[in-house]
Amino acid sequence: MTIAQISLQAVSVRLGAQMALTGVSLRIEAGERVALVGANGSGKSTLLRTLHGLVPPTQGQLQQAPGVRQAMLFQRPHLLRLSALNNVALGLWLDRTRGLSWAAAQALALQALQRVGMQSVAKQNGRQLSGGQQQRLALARAWARQPDVLLLDEPTASLDPHAKREVEDLMADFAMGQERPLTLIWASHNLGQVKRLATRVVYLEGGRVLADLPTADFFNPDVLAPCSPAAHAFVQGELS
Repeated sequence: MTIAQISLQAVSVRLGAQMALTGVSLRIEAGERVALVGANGSGKSTLLRTLHGLVPPTQGQLQQAPGVRQAMLFQRPHLLRLSALNNVALGLWLDRTRGLSWAAAQALALQALQRVGMQSVAKQNGRQLSGGQQQRLALARAWARQPDVLLLDEPTASLDPHAKREVEDLMADFAMGQERPLTLIWASHNLGQVKRLATRVVYLEGGRVLADLPTADFFNPDVLAPCSPAAHAFVQGELS
């Protein structure tokens, strides 16, 4: 069996008195676009943080192929009171493994802003940008670090329809881009977005994975209903 890009083996996570994840096993292969779906509190965000190494497993194992680089976007971008350009450049400059001068970090940051169509606001304070612009800035900051895996927690949840389309287009472009295709793993309540972007859907409920299917099968009631009645009920409820 080939080494997965990231894998979880019977992982459970306890947060205080609550079991946030229970017995989760997943293999994420390079180039997959995996959507995590489920109700609020189902464990999607905890799973993302566990995959990223921010939350250690209480039980089980997290494994990652050698040399895999990750970046993560949170639902509300954590931006500094700096220009958009320097919000991107600072992380590059502080990464001692790259050994970049400040000028080189700024040059790469500008390329990243151009990549997401944000070069015109490079000198503006990142915290004063619109919600859609802030999310695109966060995407630029992640892309600039040249990750192999990009994890996103509800990346379009608080955006207006136009901004949602812009961010979705960037996600698709990053995942299928010619220069550096990425593995995408993201949490979403937007099943239309999941249909458009995902190659695979993982349904969580109560911290457990109750369905893990290719996207076409997940949205086929004849396949999903016998496989996971709970996931089928969730989809029907969201689409009704």
